[in-house]
Amino acid sequence: MRFLRCADSGLLIELADLEAVHALFAVLAENPPEGVTDLVPAARTLLLHLDPQRADIGAVEAAVRAAEPRDGSRASGDLVEVPVVYDGADLAEVASLTGLTEREVVHRHTSAEWTVAFGGFAPGFGYLSGGPAELAVPRRTESRTKVPPGSVGLAGAFSGIYPRESPGGWQLIGRTDLEIWRVDRDPPALLRPGVRVRFLEVA
Repeated sequence: MRFLRCADSGLLIELADLEAVHALFAVLAENPPEGVTDLVPAARTLLLHLDPQRADIGAVEAAVRAAEPRDGSRASGDLVEVPVVYDGADLAEVASLTGLTEREVVHRHTSAEWTVAFGGFAPGFGYLSGGPAELAVPRRTESRTKVPPGSVGLAGAFSGIYPRESPGGWQLIGRTDLEIWRVDRDPPALLRPGVRVRFLEVA
């Protein structure tokens, strides 16, 4: 665990891997140190936003070091069910890459409980982890200039849903009508770190 101070309003914690980030994020979200206003997890880091008027960085760092992360605690977040039509442009390619049939790809994607590990790329885009190892596939060799909103994709060990039209290189396996990002909703992002996700196949 390595601590990097970000002026007087942030503390970046570097960790060994995504599981370590999950475990620390869960325990700090449940009981944040004095003056911590937000927690932003990433693949191998956790950023703590601080209120400079209330937080003592040294005390926050000491509290984090004293915290006892719990394995598996990330699975306690809200559950979001995502209805998906599995007709993505890359479904056949994913089947070929994994050695599965298209129906087996769909079955594995829907039978897993995913967890939002962190956000990034675009507002509302959540990187979902916890899926079966068989679905780990590389990004496309050439990105698309336009990916429709609601597109469900795979890249590496993650699954994700495009919240709006944007360029993208993930392997597209389906689409959903669920609104992932809405500025008039509080909070705007449906898929926030720690939220659990189940994909449901619909016609």
